[in-house]
Amino acid sequence: MLNRILEQFRLHVLSINEVEDSHSSNVYKCELKNRENVFIKIPYTKLKFQRELEAYEIIKERVSIPKMLNYWYGDKECTGAFLLSELKGKPLTPKASPRVAFQVGVLHASMHKIQPSPTVELTGITNEFPNWSNFIERQFYSFAVDVREVLDERLYKQAVEKFEEMKGQLPLPDGPSFIHMDFRPANIIVDEENVIGIIDFESVRFGSTEIDFTKLYRDFLSFDLVLYESFKEGYNSIRPLINLESVLPFYRFTDAFNSIGWCKRRGVEKNAIFLEENISNLKRYLQ
Repeated sequence: MLNRILEQFRLHVLSINEVEDSHSSNVYKCELKNRENVFIKIPYTKLKFQRELEAYEIIKERVSIPKMLNYWYGDKECTGAFLLSELKGKPLTPKASPRVAFQVGVLHASMHKIQPSPTVELTGITNEFPNWSNFIERQFYSFAVDVREVLDERLYKQAVEKFEEMKGQLPLPDGPSFIHMDFRPANIIVDEENVIGIIDFESVRFGSTEIDFTKLYRDFLSFDLVLYESFKEGYNSIRPLINLESVLPFYRFTDAFNSIGWCKRRGVEKNAIFLEENISNLKRYLQ
């Protein structure tokens, strides 16, 4: 399959390496004969391919992203593929400076400023904002089918009751905004003291911004209050930030629950460490 895609893009490569930490696509880093690097991305489903294709058109020139050099719609055997330029840098880490955290806030808010266009018809990216509560419920109960096979019945029922209780306490949603749905350090590229851009758009929607802070807080902002405050300052320089303290407990809880279901779908043994982390977090949130 990869050779067929190389032929489609007419690439002559010196080396190909699979990129780790890509959970919804197969991604390959290709070194070309001119020593430049490009990336081939093969989404797992046609829907993810369509979402990413539409996302690039929506946010190009508004937010820093890789250049889409080419794409292929695929066939019966392939969901499609993208040829992307390289954002030169490394994924964000909790060791970043407050200056970088400020820029992450600016990047995130710039994305959230994007609203649905009344003149552009989309087939991959949906606007979930008008029925936001239903969207959150659908996600939760979709994963609940898998979670029930992992947790004991008492813990499972306790989690479902907690979800219904907390959902009713949420403030009005903030949007409609372009939300990444996987805004985490692995998808934010940094070069020393500068944020270079954001990658991976196969999960995007239009919806409420409140859900989009969960993974960033889990993997970055929660480690250092100074970084957290710098992020808020950067975000507020572009658009008003919601009261994160009023929504993060709910979304951190649902993130742990849904991640357990994700591990069951993708393989419990393969994702054993991540699974145990989320079971531990879920138990803590339920106390």
